[in-house]
Amino acid sequence: MGDRMTTITAADVKKLRDMTGAGMMDCKTALTETGGDIEAAVDWLRKKGLSKAAKKSGRIAADGLIGIVAKGREGAVVEVNSETDFVARNEQFQTLVRDITSLAPAAKGDIKALLAATYPDSKNTVETQLQEAVATIGENMTLRRTSSIAVKEGVVADYIHSRVADGLGKIGVLVALESAGDEPTLFEIGRMLAMHVAAASPLALDISAVPADVIEREKAILAEKNQGKKPEMLEKIVAGGIKAFAKENCLLEQQYIHDTTKTVAQAMKEAESRAGAPIKVAGYVRYALGEGIDKKEEDFGEEVRKLASGG
Repeated sequence: MGDRMTTITAADVKKLRDMTGAGMMDCKTALTETGGDIEAAVDWLRKKGLSKAAKKSGRIAADGLIGIVAKGREGAVVEVNSETDFVARNEQFQTLVRDITSLAPAAKGDIKALLAATYPDSKNTVETQLQEAVATIGENMTLRRTSSIAVKEGVVADYIHSRVADGLGKIGVLVALESAGDEPTLFEIGRMLAMHVAAASPLALDISAVPADVIEREKAILAEKNQGKKPEMLEKIVAGGIKAFAKENCLLEQQYIHDTTKTVAQAMKEAESRAGAPIKVAGYVRYALGEGIDKKEEDFGEEVRKLASGG
């Protein structure tokens, strides 16, 4: 035991580093200070605020908040996850998400750039600020993803569903409208369309934007269901099936939730007279909290581990 108190092995330092995400030298100091006792060293690092709480990184953070911001011709959205809804309702966590969201437009959808950005009124990066929040709030948190959208002319409108506070909620949508029309009117049209996107959850803007593998899968299902039909008949059935798929899944062809007698494309065309100029739906982003996490639990765990270890 006497020997162990003075000899700190590289393996011990690595183990402590893996457990806490703290720096190499800090881990060595912690072990020296605690006579090589790993658990005591973990506590020592936590008390000093040096532990990055990597121990918690094995737990899936599937709750949290979507943060959204739209300013004129650009907008951005982020998803910051926590383990429980209790933390999502915590004011400190909400401030953290709002502050990260405020930096998101400049990151232009690049998560590494956002993690490396300087946190408001701080010398910390967003990544360090998150790690410190994990230590103080005591629950694993991670910045999972970010997207941004912009137009040269027109507006980006936002909508937050299941709102918990300003710009924070469980579903966040951005809609980009390209138009030379009246901006306040365009924003109102965009906000209504963003509500539609939140409710209808389109797969893509139009059929050309649907991934080829998704179309192929639909065609294969239709062909399977109609085995034995003549080739020309089958061709018509498949074409009709893809049209029906587009009506259900493509934004411009969906029934507009605010007036189901029209498609979204028709509703936007009619809105042009109010805006005083043609309107083109340039794109949209829809984030629903935690979507895909259950399906990709391992991948997400890996993301969390990378974040916690600064990798």
